[in-house]
Amino acid sequence: MSSAASVGGDGPIRLFCALTLPVATLDGLVVWQATLPDGGYRPVSRENLHVTLAFLGARPASEADAIGDELASAVGAAGPIELRELRYRETRSVGMLVFDDVGGAAGDLARDLHGRLQRLGVYEPESRPWLPHVTVVRFRERPRLAPPLPGLGAVVPSGAAVYMSRLRPTGAEYVVIRQYGL
Repeated sequence: MSSAASVGGDGPIRLFCALTLPVATLDGLVVWQATLPDGGYRPVSRENLHVTLAFLGARPASEADAIGDELASAVGAAGPIELRELRYRETRSVGMLVFDDVGGAAGDLARDLHGRLQRLGVYEPESRPWLPHVTVVRFRERPRLAPPLPGLGAVVPSGAAVYMSRLRPTGAEYVVIRQYGL
């Protein structure tokens, strides 16, 4: 475990747990984002690209260590993860690359983590199933992009992390506060 940022006090902070991506995948995504046609959207910055496992929302800062402990336990029990790009998808405010969870290990990790965080009392699982994806663009109006896939090949996440999300006028800034290798 490494701590990239410290969290002081017990005020509420926005937290989520995510898979971190290897350098080659980040490089490929940034190059691919640059090929998208100009439009009314904003590419997600390299440092904010990840695969969300669980969004916790505003939580007391004092819970960050326990959340990190549960993520570490779930990661320790996880099998080898391999993701493969499947399709591009848009919702009302984001564009994402959806991945196939080869062998199901990422989904198993997400479900294990959800259960652990629910028992800790910091998470209520969503009604829809977990979807492995990377948000790549944000927008106010759907650009209705239909880009070719970036051709990333097999994506083996480099680790998992607890992130703190800070809302800024230019968009969210994500800060790793606990990180674990896979």
